[in-house]
Amino acid sequence: MGLLFTASLINYFDRATLSFALPLISRDFHLAPTAKGALSSAFFWSYALMQIPIGLCADRVNLRWLYAGAFALWSFSQGLTGMATSLGMLIVFRVMLGVGEAIYLPGGTKIVSLMFVPSERGFPCGLIDFGTRSGLVLEGLLVPWMLQKLGWPKTFMIVGFTAFLWLVPWFLVAPKTLKSRAPLPATMNAAAFLAGLRSLVANRNLVGICLGFFCFDYYWYLLLTWLPDYLVEVRHFDIIKAGFFASLPFVVFGLCQPLGGWIGDRLSRAGWNETRVRKGLITIAFLTGLFLIPAAKASNPYVAIGFIMAGSLVGLSTANQIVILQHCAPQDKIGLWTGVYNFIGNIAGITAPILTGFLIEKTGSYTSAFVFAAVMVPAGALSYWFIVRELPRKAAAVIA
Repeated sequence: MGLLFTASLINYFDRATLSFALPLISRDFHLAPTAKGALSSAFFWSYALMQIPIGLCADRVNLRWLYAGAFALWSFSQGLTGMATSLGMLIVFRVMLGVGEAIYLPGGTKIVSLMFVPSERGFPCGLIDFGTRSGLVLEGLLVPWMLQKLGWPKTFMIVGFTAFLWLVPWFLVAPKTLKSRAPLPATMNAAAFLAGLRSLVANRNLVGICLGFFCFDYYWYLLLTWLPDYLVEVRHFDIIKAGFFASLPFVVFGLCQPLGGWIGDRLSRAGWNETRVRKGLITIAFLTGLFLIPAAKASNPYVAIGFIMAGSLVGLSTANQIVILQHCAPQDKIGLWTGVYNFIGNIAGITAPILTGFLIEKTGSYTSAFVFAAVMVPAGALSYWFIVRELPRKAAAVIA
């Protein structure tokens, strides 16, 4: 779990370096807001499309090797980004990064399901996802300084290529066989695949979970891809100051992730109804997203940051969303379900940067983009209550 936490930290450190470098890159390549939105979105094109294939692989392939191979690919792609000389090359390397990083959630969720019983999965799920926000915090403190001292090309190369060191402890610590013991079909023909896909689309629980996650991810990816640029362009912070203040909401978000999972685990083990516990925590967390509205309207930049930090209490929901998915998915299809879940969520990753850029260009303000995201996230809680059914009980962990 410590290595998966670290991999998640590196994952988001790599993914979000572009967000902090975007003001510099846009000046070098003379990018308009719509072009910046397209560049920010490019990662999610491949990341989203790879979720279902990588989920199928996570259910069938030894994750010791699958995770390591994907990690190597994403680190290599990040390093190459620093060598880009055009917008087209930047987009290609971001697409490659998305292919490699696709393993993060399906692979990590599958490993948790193999090693922990359901009532103990909230904290490890939150811990792994806490790594992503920790990466953003560390990045907010380190990357702006690197950008200022080294420039964006060297920053990308250093961040990407040094990450290969993670593979050494991974191969020393990860179990040699990290996969489900349940028998799985060796092959799958087209008819069987289509039948399985139809069953997934028709599954009420999966539809409800995915709708809620889409709303959550739209909100999250607006913050991830546009917050540093917003602090530079609207609040007129320099890049060092913007990096520091952009990291503060990510601190709140990150700390809330294992905390929300831990609260859900404790209440469930104490005998509370697990369905109400997990859905209730998600609802409370989603409602805090409304703080983004006063943030957009605040005249004082520090008051705005305070409201954005309050809106980052949405992080209390993340581990509980994943635990609900693990409850509802068959044990031998958790990787696939997570892939579908993250595919739908990352359609929001494609949509949010582009739509935000469009709204900024049309209105000349971030306000409409912030209000739209703020209203969207609490609406997502409705799908958990009115579509997702009572959570079934699950078997014990596969790998003790």
